[in-house]
Amino acid sequence: MSKPGPKPGKSPHSHHAGIYKADAVKDVAESLGITNLPEAVASALASDVEYRVHQVVEEASRFMRHARRTTLTTGDIDLALRTLNIEPLYGHTPHASTTFRRALPFPNMPSAGTVYFVEDEEIDFDKVLREEKIIVPKGVNWTAHWLAVEGVQPLVPENPPAVPREDAVPPLAVNGKSPQLGPAKPQQTSTPQTQPTQLVKQVLSRELQLYYTRLTSSLLPPSTVPAETAKRTAALASLRADAGLQALLPYLVKWVGEGVVGALREETDGEQEGKTLEILLDVVSAILENSTLFIEPYLHQLLPSILSVLLHASLPSSHAKHLRTAAAQTLGRVLTQHSTTYPSLSPRIMKTLLVALIGNTPTGKSTSSMTLNGFAMDTSGTPGGGGTRAPPKPLGTREGAIRGLVGIGKEAVRKGILEGGGARIVGEEITASGGEGITSVVEAVMTALDTLQPPSSMPETLDPSR
Repeated sequence: MSKPGPKPGKSPHSHHAGIYKADAVKDVAESLGITNLPEAVASALASDVEYRVHQVVEEASRFMRHARRTTLTTGDIDLALRTLNIEPLYGHTPHASTTFRRALPFPNMPSAGTVYFVEDEEIDFDKVLREEKIIVPKGVNWTAHWLAVEGVQPLVPENPPAVPREDAVPPLAVNGKSPQLGPAKPQQTSTPQTQPTQLVKQVLSRELQLYYTRLTSSLLPPSTVPAETAKRTAALASLRADAGLQALLPYLVKWVGEGVVGALREETDGEQEGKTLEILLDVVSAILENSTLFIEPYLHQLLPSILSVLLHASLPSSHAKHLRTAAAQTLGRVLTQHSTTYPSLSPRIMKTLLVALIGNTPTGKSTSSMTLNGFAMDTSGTPGGGGTRAPPKPLGTREGAIRGLVGIGKEAVRKGILEGGGARIVGEEITASGGEGITSVVEAVMTALDTLQPPSSMPETLDPSR
């Protein structure tokens, strides 16, 4: 039985009839130095190349349809090659379109088709040599410098230029009025302005301005209405816990300072002034309790308000004891939280309290000078032991100084009451005053002595028969 012959049209030596011709494969082979490539091999390679091209185009069309486009780009081809784990094409990107130029027809081969090529840019060396040389910048590096040393900004090139303190914070209202947060109008002066202007101005958002207005109006003026009391409690709770209030901190500190000055300036024994000072001390305490606020740059503005309430001579009688006790506790909290960061803070506050406590006595007697934490203190009320003698300190000021020492701690009480002679000076002044208004001062001294030696939990009564 003879084998069947090949079917017509199915010859093994028939040419590939696809898009990619076998002649193109032979041309590539000859360019690589491979001659006499069999027709069957060239046809098989052409079929495989056409299959691969169809595969890449099909994969690229998926990216095109996913991007909601109808035009296939070179970026789609790159993504398809990456998906098929094929090395991408170099030199063709979708961001830099290539300009092609049509070549002139070859006269010896009229049958040749149109040829396009990429035109190279011609570079004029004379023009390049005349251009200015580009200096390559230095690499990125890191350096360290001090932003502030104990609250003072060093004058180094890395820090911004210093700005006057009065221009740093715009004036604010005291009793809950809207702050003037816009740019200040320049003053009309005849002399030319030589002060450098501030380069960066802090701009508060509308939300923070509205928050500031509602916060201050909820706190002051004080009221005993239950609804207003609830608002004040909510405002203080917001100051204690809310984050994102750092931008408002200078305005709140300024508002507290102006409120304390306004309340103490009245010099009256009014209930309204006492409640205002209590609320302002609560605001300071709430700011200190908020762990998200960076309060250290503003301590030099908060301490005068606290010390003013503590050492003021004529506070409202119904609120004097509570105000001085609250101010002393707030002062102790400031030292507890920030004395390690600022080592000079504790000696400076101690010096202020000792000057208020160990002042001139009515009898004209003065004690010898003493040294505390490196500061020479004189009982005349002036540091250093020189100068004129200050007037006698009021009993209210001495009471505030004693309560401030109690708030700081046992060592401060020992330095001021015992070693500094504060108890003796207060006793002489009480004797000279004739017993008027001495109850609170005596109570403050006894509280200080209890701090040094607390009463026993199991006291023993004296038996006169023994």
